Amino acid sequence: MSYEITRGSEVARRSVEAALHGLDLVSPQTRELIVTAWVSSLESSPYGSLDEVPWDVLNPRFRLIDHVNETTRIGLELAAIAERLWGKKADIETLASILILHDVDKPLLIEREGNKARYAQLASEIPHGVVGGMMLKELGFPHKVVSTVTVHSPRMPFPGRSLEAYILFYADMFSCDNSMLDAGLKPFYFGLELSE
Repeated sequence: MSYEITRGSEVARRSVEAALHGLDLVSPQTRELIVTAWVSSLESSPYGSLDEVPWDVLNPRFRLIDHVNETTRIGLELAAIAERLWGKKADIETLASILILHDVDKPLLIEREGNKARYAQLASEIPHGVVGGMMLKELGFPHKVVSTVTVHSPRMPFPGRSLEAYILFYADMFSCDNSMLDAGLKPFYFGLELSE
């Protein structure tokens, strides 16, 4: 499976816009690019809507859209705390883009099998984050957005080094742990060994 950049139908675009939290924090141009990225991922995947995509094979009941929106909300709260307590201000346009797009490649990497999910062939060829980064680079997103999405997975050999990358990491892991606990599994916090 690969992807194709597409604007998609207005129905598909409205559906994605309605599902994603935080689009009101970015410019209209960035909003259009974010929606195009998600529509492109969905239309290149076996899924008809964001509601159908599982977050991961570890807990296929937990929907990707819930994880993305939860990560976005947590990340925005962390940004406010970093500014208030540390005097460090994240660029909200950049941060919101990163949070909303961090898992844009998941519809291409995970296939649903009834109540279960498995990794698609593409997931064994290209690591999570890299396909998303490729899409975002092709769409013209700024380097910080592309690089942060590309290396955000804890499986990557090195993490991003910006404030926005730190915020994404902690927000993402907090939401992931929520999903793991929901499934009765050991959270990442306790060092879960992952295998694909």
